[in-house]
Amino acid sequence: MSWGYLIRRLLAIILVLVIVTFAVFAITAILPGNAAIMILGEYATPDAVAALQKQLHLDQPWYMQYYSWVSGILLHGDFGMSLRLSLPVTQVVGEAFLNSALLAVTALVAVTIIAIPLGALAALKRGTAVDLIIGLFSYLGTALPEFVTATLLLVFLAAPNTGPFPAGGFVAPWEDLGGFASHIVLPAVTLGLILLAHVSRQVRSEMSEVLSSDYVRAARLKGLSERRVIRRHALPNSLAPAVAVISLDIGYLLGGIIVVEEIFAWPGLGRVLMYALENRDLPVIQAVTLLLAGIYAVSNLVSDIVIALLDPRVRYA
Repeated sequence: MSWGYLIRRLLAIILVLVIVTFAVFAITAILPGNAAIMILGEYATPDAVAALQKQLHLDQPWYMQYYSWVSGILLHGDFGMSLRLSLPVTQVVGEAFLNSALLAVTALVAVTIIAIPLGALAALKRGTAVDLIIGLFSYLGTALPEFVTATLLLVFLAAPNTGPFPAGGFVAPWEDLGGFASHIVLPAVTLGLILLAHVSRQVRSEMSEVLSSDYVRAARLKGLSERRVIRRHALPNSLAPAVAVISLDIGYLLGGIIVVEEIFAWPGLGRVLMYALENRDLPVIQAVTLLLAGIYAVSNLVSDIVIALLDPRVRYA
């Protein structure tokens, strides 16, 4: 992978984020309703509404508002103040991002640890009952939407007084690690089930093809043990597509986390975004959307780098 390629990708990410900032600002600008009236209430006097609009710069033309917002982000890292919470947007979004990151990373780590061995096992047991069971599990995971999975988990594993897990809420790991672990299980399982199905199916498909390749047959003819053939040749060459699938599923992860956080009352980006949309808190909506777009763009770049490291045949010019 050349430095020129990395520079071009970074410039492309910057261009994408610029387009996203304009699109987000334009969409939030045309949302129905008046932010000042939503803050003060429908019975606020016209003078109070006008004063608040001036304070929030809502009386300026849209291009001046856009320039002030972008320049504040680029020059000072300032996303403004939350219109409803009267707190810096960086504080509101930063705390929510940390909570969402804990949930997303837990789900991704669990998916990586479980899905790759499942896919490899299905490929090694191709055509057997084990392969059939893993395949049925994968199709089931793909077919169930998040809200259905969450409902089933809540009914069977979070029943009042009998369920082993709480139905919702959040406990910070630095406050109570055990409480954090019990609260994160159900949302992480809900979020990771579809990812688990996607990754395991991809690993199974790719590893089945690799096991039938000429270089694997040559390695077996050399007298290498089956375990060494799998560890040294089959499995490493099956991981690159799995990394690509995981990176593509980041988009699902970012979208699904909104539903999961709302169902399980997890105080992350999803709940903050829903609150901001309901209350027309424009600075928070803009900041969360821009952050999600940045995460998705960077994750795709990281996946390309990891794929190139895993598979020497991949070269980005």
